[in-house]
Amino acid sequence: MEYLYEYGLFLARAVTVVAAILLIVGGIAALSQRHRGRSCGHIEICKLNERYEEVGDAMRAAIVAPEVHKAELKARHKAEKAAAKASKRRAKKQENASENDRSRLFVLNFDGDLRAGATDHLREEISAVLPQLGEGDEILLRLESPGGLVHGYGLAASQLKRITDAGARLTVAVDKVAASGGYMMACVGQHIIAAPFAVLGSIGVLAQLPNFHRLLKKHDIDFELMTAGEYKRTLTLFGENTDKGREKFIEDLETTHGLFKAFVAENRPALDIDRVATGEIWYGRDALAMGLVDALQTSDAFIQSQLQERDVFEVKYVQKKHWQEKLGMAAEGAIERGLLKIWQHNRGPHI
Repeated sequence: MEYLYEYGLFLARAVTVVAAILLIVGGIAALSQRHRGRSCGHIEICKLNERYEEVGDAMRAAIVAPEVHKAELKARHKAEKAAAKASKRRAKKQENASENDRSRLFVLNFDGDLRAGATDHLREEISAVLPQLGEGDEILLRLESPGGLVHGYGLAASQLKRITDAGARLTVAVDKVAASGGYMMACVGQHIIAAPFAVLGSIGVLAQLPNFHRLLKKHDIDFELMTAGEYKRTLTLFGENTDKGREKFIEDLETTHGLFKAFVAENRPALDIDRVATGEIWYGRDALAMGLVDALQTSDAFIQSQLQERDVFEVKYVQKKHWQEKLGMAAEGAIERGLLKIWQHNRGPHI
């Protein structure tokens, strides 16, 4: 009896501690949401030519004799000075000449989650880059995403369409995965490159959810669901699902799949859409054979191949975060990682 009493006391303390933690996390999350609407962000730009040059200098300084490295730096500075003088002479001859004749490559990054949460940053980055694009300029999107909610990735793909609709060239690089909603985004690019073992495809739609109706019925618990409209709710978690509701739910999934297929076919007309839109995935080499990508190459190799002929800029939108928001986001991230699988099974249709 004493053992049970001590165990009950321990359990009560544990529940109290957990409840206190949840209250604190909830308060922090509420504060983060309150400040989120007021926080402003800014665009950060890094010239990758200079970054790679600094890395190269560091490597040369470590592996060659000091006098050799010094001579190399002197020769390079001399060449840069001569190039600058030549640029000034060209500018005098041409009144509206640009600062240099090199085209530019703008590098953007998208790390997709279930909700395509990076879309807000992608929107800001595209809005910043588009007005600066000139003839011969290009945008490279480094894309990583296994897919997620339909409306989230639909909006992300629409943001990329702004680039191609403006007549600019968009290359999409997939180093790890661009599946389902991720491939919906990737297919917008006029040129898609992928690493040999990157995962692509999964052109399909899925939705799954548990049903607790029999459990509730077993314990004599009633569940009432009132709707206005025959198909306002088709399948539910707690109510008794009907064959008619299931048929309508599947019909809605097929409609979404049809829209997905049409979007991919519009952007990749050479694809045999019926062959690839089965929900299957392919690794890079097989994806190339299927026409899902245009070349096997990593994003790093592509960028380094451009450094000699182009000015390469990495563009990133950075959101200013208050300390409350940082704590709130950390808590949200921990909870999301812990419940991700359950969340994926219980949310609506996602691609």
